Amino acid sequence: MAIRGGPKAVTALGPQHGGYGPSEIGEEEIQAVTEVLRSKKLFRYGKAEGESTVSNFESLFAQKLGVKNVLAVNSGTSALICGLIGLGVSTGDEVLVPAYTYIATAAAVLAIGAFPVIVESDDSLTIDPEDLEKKITPRTKAVIPVHMRGTPCDMARIVEIASRRGIVVLEDCAQANGGEFRGKPLGSIGDAGIFSLQQFKIITAGEGGAVVTNKKEVFERAAIYHDSAYAFWMEGQVGDADAVQDWRKICFCGENYRQSEVHGAIAFEQLKKRDRILDRTRAIKRKLWAACETIPGVKMERVNDREGDCGISLVFFMEDSKKAGEISDALRAEGVSCGTMFSKQIPDRHIFYHWDYIMEKRTPHRNGFPWASTERPCEVSYTKEMCPKTQGWLSRAVVLPINQNFSAEFVDQVDHAIRKVAQAWG
Repeated sequence: MAIRGGPKAVTALGPQHGGYGPSEIGEEEIQAVTEVLRSKKLFRYGKAEGESTVSNFESLFAQKLGVKNVLAVNSGTSALICGLIGLGVSTGDEVLVPAYTYIATAAAVLAIGAFPVIVESDDSLTIDPEDLEKKITPRTKAVIPVHMRGTPCDMARIVEIASRRGIVVLEDCAQANGGEFRGKPLGSIGDAGIFSLQQFKIITAGEGGAVVTNKKEVFERAAIYHDSAYAFWMEGQVGDADAVQDWRKICFCGENYRQSEVHGAIAFEQLKKRDRILDRTRAIKRKLWAACETIPGVKMERVNDREGDCGISLVFFMEDSKKAGEISDALRAEGVSCGTMFSKQIPDRHIFYHWDYIMEKRTPHRNGFPWASTERPCEVSYTKEMCPKTQGWLSRAVVLPINQNFSAEFVDQVDHAIRKVAQAWG
């Protein structure tokens, strides 16, 4: 092995650019943005049908997802907040979130005055349905299953539990744009779904997000909340006087989370490239998965739907954290990009352990909101030891990032490197 002085298995040049959407930016996006800038109309409203890039993105996304309603917003976090409002989550409610997800999932819950309840992740590194059901209380309003690293949650069990226990489901698809579960696009399975268009996502607009739903009332509430003047803009978009009056009747105070025409132009062009990106990442993962299975003592990640997995990362588990570190070091010495996943020293905000301001119940509000509410006081407690199963899985995990720019030669050499280490390991 290279770690013992032998030659490296991977000598081919790896990708020269980061993967996914950013590396696909080309003349299509440049031309689309240029047209918006030349129009000098960067605001989505007040345009004729088919003229708004944001509206065009929403229409194409709805078509790809098979949903009735898509609302483009300015970030994935904004989408989470609007989705929660759309679903009727309110101050003092409890919302179930996985222990392994970006901190924004829990932060969005706090932003509307609700309380995140942290649920274990299982060997799929997505929310554990068994622990999910255990954490439901009379105050539980919603669950946010997060399709981490493009891997689908067990949506059949989650939807069944939610339906039986009377809670709503908001799918967080920030890292899983284009994924599926049993033939259904992720985001279209729960009561609503959200997506992110941030720089490091499968498709990007730099920043941006979207709320998707088949439920009219959920969409209307989310749309009103995403724009404090939504009903007024509708007066310019809707010719029917009765329809305008209806918007005025249901309007309430909102924020300003609108998406600009520049971001809409990029997102529209990027969305056209999504499926091609995932065709390549899925093929690479299938090949490298077979190689990883040859490692003695390995346990592969449990993928709830192998065909629907986005294929953007590959995870396997070793018997303990020491062996995970050792095999990760051996693979890196061969030139394989990989690493372990949990460290108490490195503050990865994707792991509940490092959600400091949640663990310590900090707030920007002088009155302690929402933690110090007297009307519906917080009954949720947090400790860094509260999800031992999640820490156990993450401490034993080794992850190999995958992107569509891996050349065939590079993939073949990574495959050989894994098998080389596996043989020597045995």
